[in-house]
Amino acid sequence: MKDPLRDLNITDLATIEEDDSLVIVCLNKHRQSSSSSSTPEKDSDLFNKRRVKLIKQDYPGKNGEILSGQYGINLLLLGIALMLGVSYHDHTVKEEHLLSFITSVMIIQLLWMLWYVVRRDRQKNSVPEKDSHAGTRWLRGGLTIVALLSLIMDAFRIAVYVGYKECLSPILGVYPAIHVLHTISQVYFLWFHIKDVIKTFQTFERFGVMHAVFTNLLLWFNGAMSESQHFLEAHKKRLSSLGFINYTGEHEEPHCECAISACSMFSNSLYYLYPFNIEYHIFVSAMMFVMWKNIGRTIGPQHKRKSKVARATGLHLGPILGLVALAGTITVLVVYLIQVEGTLETRESAISMFYYHGIVILACMCTAGTLGLVVYRLDSRALDASKNPSRQLDKELLCGSSVGTWLMSWCSVVAAVAAHSNPSYRWTNLTYSLLLVMEKYVQNLFIIESLYREEEPGEEAEDKEVEAPSGIFSVTSQVPPYNGIINKAFVHQENVYMSWDSSRMQNMHLAHSSQNQNDIQAPALPVMPSRVGTPDRRKQILRNIAIFLFLCNCSLWLLPAFGCRPQYDNGLEQETFGFAIWTMVLNFAIPLNLFYRMHCVASLFEVFQHV
Repeated sequence: MKDPLRDLNITDLATIEEDDSLVIVCLNKHRQSSSSSSTPEKDSDLFNKRRVKLIKQDYPGKNGEILSGQYGINLLLLGIALMLGVSYHDHTVKEEHLLSFITSVMIIQLLWMLWYVVRRDRQKNSVPEKDSHAGTRWLRGGLTIVALLSLIMDAFRIAVYVGYKECLSPILGVYPAIHVLHTISQVYFLWFHIKDVIKTFQTFERFGVMHAVFTNLLLWFNGAMSESQHFLEAHKKRLSSLGFINYTGEHEEPHCECAISACSMFSNSLYYLYPFNIEYHIFVSAMMFVMWKNIGRTIGPQHKRKSKVARATGLHLGPILGLVALAGTITVLVVYLIQVEGTLETRESAISMFYYHGIVILACMCTAGTLGLVVYRLDSRALDASKNPSRQLDKELLCGSSVGTWLMSWCSVVAAVAAHSNPSYRWTNLTYSLLLVMEKYVQNLFIIESLYREEEPGEEAEDKEVEAPSGIFSVTSQVPPYNGIINKAFVHQENVYMSWDSSRMQNMHLAHSSQNQNDIQAPALPVMPSRVGTPDRRKQILRNIAIFLFLCNCSLWLLPAFGCRPQYDNGLEQETFGFAIWTMVLNFAIPLNLFYRMHCVASLFEVFQHV
């Protein structure tokens, strides 16, 4: 009987995995006595030729990434240059020029989103690939709520323009109107297209998505700078009322009477809505960046799992302590805003109260994060090393946005040690700053390890179970038990060649009984070695830690977002570094700190669902 495998001539099959590595799958068809067997040198030449071919195919994509990235950076720098020109008190660059530029940039993004949506709707027959990790449903829902608050702020701006339209430039009314249209269109785009993996017009789409990324970053910078100028002006007014400086006010009021009686209410309420507008734009830019990274990407099966619904069983201590911290934060915020405007004594007591409250919360957060890391150390599961742009961006943003707070904290440490004055809050400021540095160390490590933690073995096996087709080239997640089937990148190929005569019957047995072996091995998948501690108990502890840190980060975001910023009022840093340098540090650090806290809120909710 003729052997069907003897005359089988199979060449090496090359596939590209998601992490851009080359996997060579081949069937060993070499005899020990065959004179036509390829040498390792020939195999290496073949591999190099294929590698060069793959690099050539990927070159236009890499070129598009570099060009679009440079375009976005220069767009942002041009906007920042205009903002710096506007912030100078004898400015030749006026606010109208800046708003005209930002409005033009938003209109360009609107045109691109319209083109993308129309083109996608015309391709109803082709279902685009989706990245399930990009823009989760709860994150899009939260951004929608923040976007509604941003729309209220735009309505207040339009009302102020209507009241002063006789002496204001028309761009001050056009800008909020375009921003309303931009916000509504962008929320629609986030809900229905943020998960798309673009495979057509890739170079053009890279420029479009990158333009959207840096448009939102530009709006974030503009909002953060306007908010910083407002708080700096309020700080100077407090110093003037206490007799430290002589300040008359630099904010230019319109030179006409307001036609609406509520003009002052609308203009003063704007600054309470700025934090929501700022957080909205920075989160949208992060989601758009993930979409940019997904352009031309091949989504593997592991990215198509359905997300699990987190159960709320066993949640007692974490929510209770978190709500207590949140209630205490709101109390401290109200008392601080009232007392900081009073006499010097009440001002010092308000600052001391802020630092004592912060020390308690930061110490509890460090303890909770350390406990979570200890729980992870008792678990023997490895970290998930698969490629995930959303998770990678989360890690980079956590560490990158921590830099602002770390700089501010170390400046406060230096000022507390070196300052000549000795207020009652001097050493509490030192303790608070050191705990702030430590808390970010521990929390970043806890969040990153939680996001990279693999699932429980039983759940992972259930999610990744795939029915294996019969035949030699069946695709499974397990390593084939026969030598000569898989060879990764020709590594030590001479060690895996087997003679055809010695393995002939074994390969034939594989062809006829592979399905039976899979059926026999399937029941053994859930059987895993026991771990230290009960898995349900570990999950309860981690969920309580995640929800506690979630509420604490909400508390630490509320304080600076709504005006509780003792870094402006304590005087120690200004005595050490000078008013100009310290103001520059705060203008850099506080917006990053606000983004860090809100990003931790989103990441910890992801951790809560992942546990």
